[in-house]
Amino acid sequence: MTTTDQTGQRPLQEPIDEERLMSFVLRAVDEVGATLNAALVVLGDKLGWYDALAAHGPMTADALAEAAGTALPYTREWLNAQAAGAFVDYDPATGRYTLPPEHAVALTEPDSPAYLPGLFQIALGTVADSQRLVDVVRRGGGVGWPEHGRDVHEGCERFFRPSYRAHLVDAWLPAVGVADRLRSGALVADVGCGYGASTILMATAFPASRFVGSDPHVPSIDVARRKAAEAGVADRVSFEVAGAAEFAGTGYDLVTTFDALHDMGDPVGAARHVRSTLAGGGVWMIVEPMAGDHVEDNLTPVGRAYYGFSTLLCTPASLSQEVGLALGTQAGPARIRSVVEEAGFGSLRTAAETPFHRVMEVRTEV
Repeated sequence: MTTTDQTGQRPLQEPIDEERLMSFVLRAVDEVGATLNAALVVLGDKLGWYDALAAHGPMTADALAEAAGTALPYTREWLNAQAAGAFVDYDPATGRYTLPPEHAVALTEPDSPAYLPGLFQIALGTVADSQRLVDVVRRGGGVGWPEHGRDVHEGCERFFRPSYRAHLVDAWLPAVGVADRLRSGALVADVGCGYGASTILMATAFPASRFVGSDPHVPSIDVARRKAAEAGVADRVSFEVAGAAEFAGTGYDLVTTFDALHDMGDPVGAARHVRSTLAGGGVWMIVEPMAGDHVEDNLTPVGRAYYGFSTLLCTPASLSQEVGLALGTQAGPARIRSVVEEAGFGSLRTAAETPFHRVMEVRTEV
């Protein structure tokens, strides 16, 4: 490494710690393996390899290939990669591979809040789309949500839905004080609803209430409408194509925004519109990725993943829109508070937390 002396003139060569260098090189190689493993997890999910391992217990590569209906060479190499990454256990004495029960929960049970294939799917789609960022970053532009492929859209819903399913009805809505109102009958706007997972979960749990989901992404709204019909809640749920500062209606008892505020180009404008649509005593529930207010608060495995998504997906999405505030996926409660206060709201408090989410209750009064 070349530096300069105190005068800033003469180049100096700092000694290299060879042990530290090789330690970093090996860690970097592990990072490459982890990057490739995102594709391998998505492949295993789509081909049913994890499901077969969970269903049958310890299996040889031949047995897994037969059970899943896949070619043996691919099955064998995939299993070995999974064993090297400690996703499965390998017994050299029997040649069998085992998916531990705890890993099976995370990889094969969609209703578990620990379910992970959607996270890998959205990561894979995000990385696949990253090449276009090279020129975009140089000129300070953005990449909008519609410009991404299906793995990003579908993976997002598959990752977040299990958390919503586990916490939304029984924990988050009671925490912001609206569960009783929803049981008796309320009007709810779900802003930035995507595929409608959150909207449909609420509509299923609270049949006396009415729900309007909105999102500017037309294909997502098409999927949301189909899923609402399949869930049998289309009589009390409607979906519209609209941005966060444009969704229709007023007199909402509850407005919800799930993992979307930081993606918006103009979150302050969206917040002003939300405030104008709320009924007296109405509540805005904001669910955002878990984050602290300082960089050092977020130097964790979860924070690392979210900073990665922020760089490659969420910040480009914000910069593709008017204003382009680019809050970032790790905005933290202080930045969210500044947004809602600028929009005229009187109070914001953290109502609930999970390892992946912070739930905030926003009201017009102080």
